[in-house]
Amino acid sequence: MSEQLSTAISIAEKQISQMLTMQDAMNSRVSDTWRANGYEWYRAIWVECAEMLDHHGWKWWKHQEIDVAQVQLELVDIFHFGLSLRLMTGDDVAKITSDLAKELHQGTAESDFKIALENLASSAVTKKAFDAKALADCMSLMNMDLDELFRQYVGKNTLNFFRQDHGYKEGSYIKIWHGEEDNEVLAQLVNELDAGADNFQQQLYAALEAKYPKN
Repeated sequence: MSEQLSTAISIAEKQISQMLTMQDAMNSRVSDTWRANGYEWYRAIWVECAEMLDHHGWKWWKHQEIDVAQVQLELVDIFHFGLSLRLMTGDDVAKITSDLAKELHQGTAESDFKIALENLASSAVTKKAFDAKALADCMSLMNMDLDELFRQYVGKNTLNFFRQDHGYKEGSYIKIWHGEEDNEVLAQLVNELDAGADNFQQQLYAALEAKYPKN
């Protein structure tokens, strides 16, 4: 392994390790017995794949524009479910981290986004598994590297925590903030803050708190 590749893998492992920790915390926030609950994470993946295809466009009989930002957001959602599936395998976090870092770096070099997406969905449907190489292909074709995945993942994870803390599960959460959906507010805040800061998640949560409509 070249020194450059080794450095890239090392950085990837650090980011993935952080995301695995955050995913475990988020799942535990929803249910402290999430590992034993039998949630169908694989089903969430293929459903998100179908939704993403609509944002990308697949209808040959009409003109469609690719909504890159929305496709990227769907990829981040899928990664949440993919991390959860890997955590359910029983492997230790170090092995999961190492495997994901290599798979996300490699991909398969698929050049057709729709085929790459179908590979991702197929693995979820037929093997009930998360195909990280297929996700890497989708990311590459949407100009999304691991740094961008990390930035958007931390953002969405923080919003998910915020939602839970403000009544999402009970149905009292307010999703429209002064005329904008919370996802839109999140995107603005993530771009304004320094994603490389050690306390990025804490800063983002505080910014969300300041923007949230008060009853």
